[in-house]
Amino acid sequence: MSEEAQRYADEVTAGPGGAMTDEVGVVTGDLTVVTTRLPDDRATVRVQYTGAEEWYTLTGGPVAVPPDGLEALHAGVLEAVRQGGEAVVPGP
Repeated sequence: MSEEAQRYADEVTAGPGGAMTDEVGVVTGDLTVVTTRLPDDRATVRVQYTGAEEWYTLTGGPVAVPPDGLEALHAGVLEAVRQGGEAVVPGP
């Protein structure tokens, strides 16, 4: 049985209304999204404008890693960002 990855990263285009961050409010356009497992079995999500240096925390985290795993949480985050509407980290 293989161990689940501790970090997932993908590029996504934010839908209308973008994604809400703790530091700068809404970010829009082409984003890189990284979901990372923390030592306490929670996860944090960071976003950046693709190709930029600055990273921002997606509002709503950290959250508990769901029973179906970090990959499922990351997929949910990507879908939320694609939908836009000031997307935040999906809760349980």
